[in-house]
Amino acid sequence: MSNYQGYILSLVVLILFSGLFSAIETAFSSVNRIRLKNLANDGRPGAETALNIIEDFDQFLTTVLIGNNIVNIAAATIGTILFTKIYGDNGATISTIVITLVVLLFGEITPKSIAKKIPERFSCATAGFVRFLEVLFSPITFIFKGWKNLMNRLITVDEDDSDIADELITMVDEAEKEGDLEEHESDLISAAIEFNDLDVGDVLTPRVDVVAVSISTPIDQVEKVFRNNAFSRLPVYEKSIDNIVGVIHEKDFYALLHQNTEKPNLRKIIKPVLYTNENVKISTLLKQLQKDKSHLAVVTDEYGGTAGIITMEDIIEELVGEIYDEHDTVKEYFTKLDDKTYLVKCEVDIDDFFEKFQVEVDDDEFDFMTVSGWIIDVLDHIPQKGESFDFDKLHIEVTKADQRKVLEVKVHIKDEMEEKEDN
Repeated sequence: MSNYQGYILSLVVLILFSGLFSAIETAFSSVNRIRLKNLANDGRPGAETALNIIEDFDQFLTTVLIGNNIVNIAAATIGTILFTKIYGDNGATISTIVITLVVLLFGEITPKSIAKKIPERFSCATAGFVRFLEVLFSPITFIFKGWKNLMNRLITVDEDDSDIADELITMVDEAEKEGDLEEHESDLISAAIEFNDLDVGDVLTPRVDVVAVSISTPIDQVEKVFRNNAFSRLPVYEKSIDNIVGVIHEKDFYALLHQNTEKPNLRKIIKPVLYTNENVKISTLLKQLQKDKSHLAVVTDEYGGTAGIITMEDIIEELVGEIYDEHDTVKEYFTKLDDKTYLVKCEVDIDDFFEKFQVEVDDDEFDFMTVSGWIIDVLDHIPQKGESFDFDKLHIEVTKADQRKVLEVKVHIKDEMEEKEDN
């Protein structure tokens, strides 16, 4: 048996190195760069080196694969020699079976499973060893990198132009599922990621819903508008709402109202207003509002008319959700009638509608923002009360409408039996 101790010891060492190379490959492949950067900033030994290694991942991967193949081939060769000495002609077959099982168990599965759980710690611990191997194998890796570059020129593949924002949102969703983030934290991060994708047109209060006063409106009527709507600011227009000339603040208005003046002049308290376009990003507009110390902007359409207004609160709500004060009334867009039937206010955002009823659609097909716009697009006319249609698993019936838009619909979620009957 002592004649075989050298072979056995060599096999053990080679299998250990095989496991080490496999673990290194897994650790560096699955390492989180952000966590690694944090460790480097905290002065963790090896973290800076690990970051430098993954900057040239091709060099790293080639080095590890060379090392792993060297030890695996050497293990197979020594195993064949050892088992042939012991079992004669059957030694090669036995060696193949035994070495394959041992390499799979101790050289692949076990080390990779361990490294997958602690990729950052393992990468930091082995960074120096990997850097040494990169230098040691540099002549060989140079040849293989040349071959790779040649193959890249001969075989062209279109690169994946995936959106980094979508990848980040997926990471946030996974973090929430794994319990690393609370739901409200996940919602806030997702909203921040998507924030820069939103245009003013996605958020504005449309023209038909804008509460404004004419510059010639009597003071007592302006007071009624303030009192009935509980707004702190009102746009002021001249002749037409397409010509908004400024905005008045509630505090300034009541200060004017209580002055000892027989005929208060509304023009004295009109403040300049910021104008913007529907296609401006809300992140850009937020900076403009902050710079101008303004809380409201008038949104113009391509013809210079008024498309609507947008406030700083509207923009912030896209990050943190709806903001209510003690004077606001919470508007319920979805009223549940039973487990499968809802009444829906048609000014609700179309994305919220489909999310509520778990219907998957292609957003690129839509040129509208509300359920009302969607229904008019589907029916190709402004419907009257009682009209209905089916969409996916939903049966939609118009319950309220006027000459301009749909006000309310009843939505019934069909079960499998109902869907089969319809088909």
